[in-house]
Amino acid sequence: MLKKLAALSVVAVLAAPAQAQELDEVLSNYYEAVGGFDAWQSVQSMKMTGKMMMGGMGIEAPFTVLVKRPNKGRIEFIFQGMTGLQAFDGETAWQVMPFLGNPDPEELTEDESEDVRDTADLDGPLMGYEESGHQVEFVGLEETEGTQAYKLKVTLTSGSVQYYYLDSEYFVPIRMDVARESQGRTVEFETIFSDYKEVGGLLIPYSVETRPKGAPAGQVITIDLVELNVELDDALFVMPEKSEGGQQ
Repeated sequence: MLKKLAALSVVAVLAAPAQAQELDEVLSNYYEAVGGFDAWQSVQSMKMTGKMMMGGMGIEAPFTVLVKRPNKGRIEFIFQGMTGLQAFDGETAWQVMPFLGNPDPEELTEDESEDVRDTADLDGPLMGYEESGHQVEFVGLEETEGTQAYKLKVTLTSGSVQYYYLDSEYFVPIRMDVARESQGRTVEFETIFSDYKEVGGLLIPYSVETRPKGAPAGQVITIDLVELNVELDDALFVMPEKSEGGQQ
């Protein structure tokens, strides 16, 4: 038994450098595939417009996403004739959801704010992860979406864990798995990335579908236009104060 344990320890020690080297190679190819690390770092802001299809219900909601360095994001969409939005100014995440019966801006809880905080990260967690304080581990090669993919485990500074799957031939993300708290229970979601297009030398997915794991359908985001380095006022991301009468 002692000899067996010793042998396993040696294997673990030898595997760690190999996994680190594999991770470096995969990420290097990923950076190159999506346009280059320096090219992404040169982008100071991004504006995306498109439409969301709500969970197979046939409801279409036009949306606009604004992202600005460092860590500012805003998602605005039209639903039932009303405009809802979520935003993050680098410190506070907030929303305005009039179709939920509240026309006033309100601060989001830690769990509620996770998605909008992720949106505020212009590069995503894989790009310059060490500087951001995230941890990335190489898991291995796994089949998903009909192709072989490199599976990476990403532990964000918040403690949240995400799993990214990079196409083994083209090195672009094709899927991401994450667990979210929803109505007091943990739900696993999967996000599928497709329809990559080049914008200013960067490769960006124009179709993003998020659904509960195992569900036949989910929310489908289709991007119509991506604009880089647009002028965005910081005030767009800051939660406004309620005006007199309780209105924004």
